[in-house]
Amino acid sequence: MTKPILPGATLGVLGSGQLGRMFAIAARRLGYRVHVLSPDDDTPTGQVADLELRADYLDLDKIADFAKSVSVVTFEFENVPAETTRICDQFAPVRPGGSVLYTSQNRKREKTYLRDAGLPVTPFVAVQNVEELHSALAKLGTPAVLKTADWGYDGKGQVVIRSISEAATAWTKLDVPHAILEAFIDYECELSVVAARGLSGEFTSYGPIGNSHSNHILDVSVCPALVPATVAAEAIEIARAVLEKMDVVGVLCVEFFLTRAGKLLINETAPRPHNSGHLTIDGHVTCQFEQQVRAICGLPLGSSTQRTPCAMANLLGDLWTPGEPNWPQVLAHPSVKLHLYGKREARVGRKMGHLTALAPTVEEAETIARAARGAM
Repeated sequence: MTKPILPGATLGVLGSGQLGRMFAIAARRLGYRVHVLSPDDDTPTGQVADLELRADYLDLDKIADFAKSVSVVTFEFENVPAETTRICDQFAPVRPGGSVLYTSQNRKREKTYLRDAGLPVTPFVAVQNVEELHSALAKLGTPAVLKTADWGYDGKGQVVIRSISEAATAWTKLDVPHAILEAFIDYECELSVVAARGLSGEFTSYGPIGNSHSNHILDVSVCPALVPATVAAEAIEIARAVLEKMDVVGVLCVEFFLTRAGKLLINETAPRPHNSGHLTIDGHVTCQFEQQVRAICGLPLGSSTQRTPCAMANLLGDLWTPGEPNWPQVLAHPSVKLHLYGKREARVGRKMGHLTALAPTVEEAETIARAARGAM
C-alpha cells in the first residue's frame, strides 16, 4: 500500500496561473510546502508558493531537479509536454498521471478514448485537410464546429461552419495540420461536474454546476444546477465512469451539453480543478483545491457537501478598461466573496479574478453575483 504524503512535505506544481495559486493556498493551509515551475516569474502561483522556479517545460535538466525537490507533482493546466511529465515521474509520482494529461490535451485522443469507452460524446470526425473536411461535413451536416486537435481553450482554435461553402475558408483560418469537426449541438444548457478520485478509488463530486458563457469564455456558474434530479444523478455517474476508466488520482472536470431532448453529451474534460468549481471555495465544506491536495497526497477525500446555494462570476480584464474597479462598491454586498489572482496586467478576455455570491436560492445568488460585478 502506498504511504500517504503527510503535511510538512513539499508539493510540486507545473504551471503558475490562478489554478496553481488556489491550489497552493489550500496546500499551505494544510501545512504543506509548495514549489512551482513555469517559464514566468512573479506569477499568481509564485506569489504564494514557497519557491518559484523559472524554466522552460522542455529544459529537462531543470525539470528533473524540480521533481527531485518535491514529494509529488501535479499540474494546473493541460499544455504541459508529455516529456516533462515523463521526466518528473522518474523522481516523484505525477498525479493525475501523465497518461491522463496526454489523453485530455488533444481533442481527437480525448473524444476517441471516451467514445471507445462507451461514454456519450458529441459526434465528431477527425480531419487533416480540406477534402476530409468536406467529407466530414457531408456526414455530420451543418452547422458544425471545426476545432484544433491541440491547445484549444476558452473558445480559441474554433470556427463555426454554417454551410459547406465555408469549408475552405474555415480550414485556412484554423491553419493547423490536425483538427476535428463536431456536430453543432442544440442544447438546453451547459453543465460541469468537478470530481475527485483518491489513490484507493474513493470518489466524490460537486456536480452538476450550471454554466453560462460569453464570447466562448465562462461567464457565470451556479450550484446546484437547475436540472432534474435524474439528470444530476446521471451526470455524476458519467463523471465517475470517466475518472475510473482514466484511472485519475486527483481532480478532473467533465463538461457536458444537456440537449433539448434531455440527453447528456460530454463536450470535453479537464484533468485539474476547473473555473466552474471556484465557487466551491466559499460554498462547500471542502473546496476543489483542497480535494486536489488530499487526492494527490493519498489522504482521505473531504466532504463535498454544499453549505448554501451559490453563484460565481468571472472578472475579466475588460472590467479594468475604464480604470481601477470600484472594489468598495463590489464588497458592499455582504454575501459576496472577492478573489483576485495577482496578475500584473489586465487584458481584454484575461481572467483576473472571480466573485462568489451566497444566498438562500441559486436564482438569488446569481442575481447578487451579477449585480456585484455590475457595480465595478
